[in-house]
Amino acid sequence: MSRPSILVVDDDLPILELIKITLVKEGFNHILLASSGQEAIQLVQQHNPHLIVLDVMLPDTDGFSLCNHIRTHTNVPVLFLTAKNSDLEKLQGFSFGGDDYITKPFNPLEVVARIKAHLKRAGLVTYVEDKPTTFDFGHFQLEEKTGKLIVHQKQVECPAQEFKLLLYFCRHPNQLISKQKIYREVWGEFYGGDSTVMVHIRRLREKIEINSSQPAYLKTVRGLGYILDVPEGRKNLS
Repeated sequence: MSRPSILVVDDDLPILELIKITLVKEGFNHILLASSGQEAIQLVQQHNPHLIVLDVMLPDTDGFSLCNHIRTHTNVPVLFLTAKNSDLEKLQGFSFGGDDYITKPFNPLEVVARIKAHLKRAGLVTYVEDKPTTFDFGHFQLEEKTGKLIVHQKQVECPAQEFKLLLYFCRHPNQLISKQKIYREVWGEFYGGDSTVMVHIRRLREKIEINSSQPAYLKTVRGLGYILDVPEGRKNLS
């Protein structure tokens, strides 16, 4: 059996790209993208994906009606994406054949965690690389699976892009990483100027450091890049 294929349907192209980049980094390599209901139906018929992430609001139809139509072709898990979070909306989604409901704005890692959970129930999780989910560096912990940042035993709000950047450092502790590599690995391309990374690093320091002006963890190596400096004993993951 091939690795699971995932269809993501959303007319917001940055959201499509964000979910795709996150899925690729989590070991998925067969990802289909659609920005309209008609395109989604064609991809379902041609590729028969193993799971579908479906936006409720589309330019040519609504996700509920589209899900109802998709159910005539396949019974694979369907995860709704929507900016609405009322109970009535959720019940409506489930009544049209949806299996899960994710509200916007969302952490892309939460989307991936739910995708993995549904694939596991379908018996396909073994085809996805199993990675550690919690990084514990003493003063702060990063929970990859839940998308939570815990600092000094308290949960701290961490926007998606900052979370992805910190996650990358946590996966590569005590390694010097250049700005160019950060752009490529975290943003997926050479994106913006030097200030882009600098601003995100500064915001992360304000969250994880005891004194952000004298960072003990996320350090700058002048002219070369950045390094997440952690004790050897804290590199173990759970």
